[in-house]
Amino acid sequence: MSCSMLGIINATSEFDTFQTLTAERSLASLPFAGRYRLIDFMLSNMVNSGITNVAIFTGQEIRSLMDHLGSGKQWDLDRKRDGLFLFSPDGNSSNEIFGSFAHLARNMTYFLRSKQQYVVIANCYTMGVIDFCKILDRHLDTRADITEVVHNGRSIQTYILSKDLLLSLFEQYKNQGYYSILDVVHDTRHKFQINRYDWTGYIAIIDSLNRYYQNSLDILQPSVWKQVFSKNDPIFTKVKDEPPTRYKKGAKVTNSMIANGCIIEGEVENSIIFRAVKIGKGSIVRNSIIMQKCRIEENCVLDGVILDKDVTIGDEIQLKGTTESPYVVKKGTVQRGVNQS
Repeated sequence: MSCSMLGIINATSEFDTFQTLTAERSLASLPFAGRYRLIDFMLSNMVNSGITNVAIFTGQEIRSLMDHLGSGKQWDLDRKRDGLFLFSPDGNSSNEIFGSFAHLARNMTYFLRSKQQYVVIANCYTMGVIDFCKILDRHLDTRADITEVVHNGRSIQTYILSKDLLLSLFEQYKNQGYYSILDVVHDTRHKFQINRYDWTGYIAIIDSLNRYYQNSLDILQPSVWKQVFSKNDPIFTKVKDEPPTRYKKGAKVTNSMIANGCIIEGEVENSIIFRAVKIGKGSIVRNSIIMQKCRIEENCVLDGVILDKDVTIGDEIQLKGTTESPYVVKKGTVQRGVNQS
């Protein structure tokens, strides 16, 4: 199925509330739900909607994102015609607002070469399943100039418009004072017809540390899981070959998501455990997010905690956060001998 759409993902967004989780990676590449990155959801939505030409406009921290996306093979975007394209910032454009019309227009050749008639512009931190073909059908039926996607009345900063209109906005953005598609939508002076499409499926906007923590644990609810991870609209990600998780004698797991390659000797409750994590004997992990290759040694208690990748927690350590303020441990930290809350 093809909807004749070009996909644009703005992966430049950054929010200070994520603390150290986005210090060395872009928000787009933030790990989520045990084996995914945030960008996987919007990218998979585009692919599942028949979009075969996707441009990702990045910010400065791109190493982790580029490593994750590679050639786009996992999304069937490593192709001779169309495919996956990454556009990073120009080092000579330090004053440019990345993700703006100026950022997009600097890569005008890409848009001129594309054959698609319509464009969907989306952010990198919306989690859920969206069928862009349905939205395009409504866009055409209503003869709108721009269709803005909303969820429960709130914009998810996703838009559909014709490529010709986007190119014309590139040409006049300085004169009109339009620096992004958001400026166009919010301006009441123009004559563009802007319609809203209220998407009724499950949507989560991951724009703060608290939302990241809450929506991660919401995935553990069967009603949410079934909406996000369906057989008809799979979420694709980078595949890694890991052995199955080993549950040793005394291990106890309830209402949790455990990725491959882990060794579980302690107790895990209401938590998300990424790949290759070791949880030692007598340790208890509750209401927590433990990222890849973390090591939790014996007789620890972690409650309301987010461990970034490659963290080591020594014997008998207790770490406690709250639902409103989870306790975050920086990537690569080795913590021994001091309890925190």
